[in-house]
Amino acid sequence: RVVRIELRNPAPPVNFTEWDGMIRLLFNRKNKTLRSVLLTKPTIKMLNENMRTQRALNNSNNNNMADDDEEKEKGADEIIEEVVAMEQWKDKRANKLDLDDFLALLAEFNKRGVHFA
Repeated sequence: RVVRIELRNPAPPVNFTEWDGMIRLLFNRKNKTLRSVLLTKPTIKMLNENMRTQRALNNSNNNNMADDDEEKEKGADEIIEEVVAMEQWKDKRANKLDLDDFLALLAEFNKRGVHFA
């Protein structure tokens, strides 16, 4: 099987390091559901570390945080469960999603404070 990759013009407004991290993670086992790929122990550990790093950077840049304390206390596993339980991501597989779906998924995780880089 041959896959042809073409550049999009203009490029989507996304952090490519984070994009690459998410895509590599989701296609690690391409026929698994998003939930089963994202809820592995190494993935949860990595995402929790990324969340802690992101929060530390945000706290050093902005001393006044507007986020709720409840939202800060959620772990990556709870946030992943919330996102993949949404109707648009329920029982979806990475190999069945298109570019717009991946962009929406990344935006949803970023909105909730989960970063893949």
